[in-house]
This record gives sequence, C-alpha cells and structure tokens, in this order.
Amino acid sequence: MEMNGIEVAGHRGLRGQIIVAIKKSQPITAKELSVVFGVSANAIRRHLKELELDGLVSYGREQRGLGAPTFSYRLTDRAAALFPNRYQDALTELLSHVEVRAGRGEIGAIFAERFRAQGEQLKTELADLPVEMRLQRLVRLLSDEGYMAEWKTENGAITLAEHNCAIRAVAQRYPEICAAEARFLTDVLAAGVERRDHITAGSNACTYEITVAEGVPGAPARPSGAQA
Repeated sequence: MEMNGIEVAGHRGLRGQIIVAIKKSQPITAKELSVVFGVSANAIRRHLKELELDGLVSYGREQRGLGAPTFSYRLTDRAAALFPNRYQDALTELLSHVEVRAGRGEIGAIFAERFRAQGEQLKTELADLPVEMRLQRLVRLLSDEGYMAEWKTENGAITLAEHNCAIRAVAQRYPEICAAEARFLTDVLAAGVERRDHITAGSNACTYEITVAEGVPGAPARPSGAQA
C-alpha cells in the first residue's frame, strides 16, 4: 500500500491523523481507532471529545452483532471542508458558463482532453514499467491533487482507492468527469479498471478494481499482502 502524508488544515499530530482515519473508515469506534494508532481508547476518546466540541465529529449508537450498542463516529460537513476541494466553487461556476455558451458536451470534452494530455505524459514516463510502479506513481499524482489515494493487493486482487474527492460538487453535477477519470486510469495502467464504490453515491471512497492480464509485469500471481 502506498499513501502520501495527508495534512488536515489546522490540525497536526494525532488529532489530525484521527480526522483522516475517520474520513477513510467512518463510521468507526474509539476502540477501533485505538487499535489503528496503538494508544488507549480513553486517549482517543479525549481527542474525539475535543473534535466534537469543535463541531468536527458527531457520534451515534450503532448495533454491531450481539451485545450492547456502541458509539461510532463520523465527520461533520464542517470537517469535510478541511480537506482539499480544488477550488470547486469557482470551477463549478466556470463550467456552468461553458455549458451555457458551448453546451454540455463541451464539459466532457474539456476533461477528456485534460486527462488525455496527463495520460500521455505519464505513459511516456512509465513505459515498460510493471503495474506496481505505475500505481505508485499514479497514487503520488492523485494525492498531490488532493484525492488521498492509496492502493493495495489482497487475495490476488488490486484495488485503487481515492478517499477524498477534490472536486466533489463538480463531479456530482457533471458525472462525465468521473467517466473520463476511469478512462484515464485504464490508459495509464494499461489494465482493466472497474469502479466499485463512488463518493458521489455516498461511499467513503471511490474505489477501482484493477485487472492486469496474466503474464504482464506486476500482475499478481498469487494472493499477497498489502504493498508498501
């Protein structure tokens, strides 16, 4: 697995890391967070209480199997605003003007061309490299653009995840952007790419299943653990 360091605006150290962990895995309990960070659940609860007072997290009772319900935590809309959004308000307004002047099809064409140019550059850079190295480079690029990307292999399957949508409001209005991204990933990785989850549909992440033809360098030959 590879994931670039994520900084949350105004929050460093364990508190910032807790916010990122909640974003990736919400709803999540204090006990689960304590396992992730190797500290006591009470220490986690103190941070969660402070984040709650700041209006950044909320909690609710959740039934998980037998026994008493447990408290699980989610980020609030206020916390979501701490993550990169790529100037989405200005971008949405700009694309609205483009749509009025040139039609809806022009929106898809703009993003298709952007992804095409970006893909051509990456394909030149990554020519003949195995899929693992392509994924590592791609994850760095996506994370630099605010998508909190990571990848892993599990039981022989490769998954790419984006835990933040840097242009969520734009993607909700113009879903053709997401289709263009999927084509971009397919082109750069030279592999099959199928979206399994979608942030705009309410998931915690946009996840893609990557299928590499057998015999291609980097294709999983057998079940393996997460890649670092």
